[in-house]
Amino acid sequence: MTVTTLIRQVGLMRETARMAFETLRSNKMRSALTVLGVVIGVTSIVGMTSLIRGFDTSLRDAISALGPRTIFVQRFGAVSFSSGESFLELVRRPVLSVDDGEAIRRLVPTVEIVDTWLGAGPPQPTMERVFYRGERTRPSAIMGTSERFVDVNFAALYAGRVFTEQEVLRRRQVTVLGHGPFEALFADRGIDPIGKKVRIGAIEYTVVGVVDKRPAAGGFSLGQDDFAIIPYTVFRKQFGNERVRRGPFGGMAAMIAIVPREDVLREDAMRDVEAVMRIRHGLTLDQPNDFDLVTQDAVLKVWEQISQAVLLSLVVISSIALMVGGIGVMAIMTISVTERTREIGVRKAIGARRQEILTQFLIEAMVLTSVGGILGVVMGSLIGLAINLVSGFPVSLPWWSFALGLGFSASVGVFFGMLPAWRAARMDPIEALRYE
Repeated sequence: MTVTTLIRQVGLMRETARMAFETLRSNKMRSALTVLGVVIGVTSIVGMTSLIRGFDTSLRDAISALGPRTIFVQRFGAVSFSSGESFLELVRRPVLSVDDGEAIRRLVPTVEIVDTWLGAGPPQPTMERVFYRGERTRPSAIMGTSERFVDVNFAALYAGRVFTEQEVLRRRQVTVLGHGPFEALFADRGIDPIGKKVRIGAIEYTVVGVVDKRPAAGGFSLGQDDFAIIPYTVFRKQFGNERVRRGPFGGMAAMIAIVPREDVLREDAMRDVEAVMRIRHGLTLDQPNDFDLVTQDAVLKVWEQISQAVLLSLVVISSIALMVGGIGVMAIMTISVTERTREIGVRKAIGARRQEILTQFLIEAMVLTSVGGILGVVMGSLIGLAINLVSGFPVSLPWWSFALGLGFSASVGVFFGMLPAWRAARMDPIEALRYE
């Protein structure tokens, strides 16, 4: 290609683009309505993506607070459903007990800390209100633990201390409050909770400590701070028999939290714990586990599967809105081709080639969708940021969501603009000039 030819081609492209923009300016209302459909679709994609990714990040932070080396022995939980067992099969599993925790502590040399949490997890967590001088909390989880709760849970204390081993053995009525009950009963009134008497159920407990706030998924309180812990010896005395008799699936809710020794791989400790639990539950070699060993990365894996499915579903739904906008582009371009039939005939009669006609109409379609894509990216980002400012909901604006929105909008312009543009380019100039 010679320089002269190249210059000529560039000039034709510039003229074609100028004509396309001029046409769009002369039909402002039509162009605006066409752009609106694309804006709605791209706004949905960017806005939904920013909110889901923000929630995903904050939930991962909350799960990470469980501790990367902590092992939880559960009767069943969210991870259990990936095993293929039905819910009825899961609830028939035997309950866990303090004796299970003691056996692990005694027989597994690869673990450093073992703490059994009574009243935590399925089949039914123990929920009670905490009272102080006429004030009460919302129903909060009451757990019976040992003095190692903070160590195994990697929780930080906001004030006070955890109850001691002697207080556990002697069944002292002491409690460590989660941050939720602390705020509801003491913080808002400017009262120091340490040493104060609170009532859980019908029994008074002395507050010896307060646990600091724990990470909240999405900036929303999901009850992660609404709890109180008491010595498991006292818990069994207050709640044990009642829960065993009246639980809807039988048995007291319990789970065992384990931290391996520093010089031991987590997988090795899990294998040893599994062996002890299988022996205690009388399982043969061909029988599957009737309990679950849950770790941080296992929970993250389950959430990753859920979040990917949710994200994909929302992107598909948002893309439908974008496709509707694309159909609007095709309809508008088809009308434009029909209205400009004589113009197309005149241009072809004076020497315009099919390629130039095709390019002009494709440019018009792509400009409409690209403008809609840019406006949609801006509006989606602003909506996400506004929600963050108003509610504190975390927002993440990954670059690929912008690329996805702009890429979708440009693709819609090419795809839905091709048919009208091709129809215009193939018009017979004589027939076009005869059109009324």
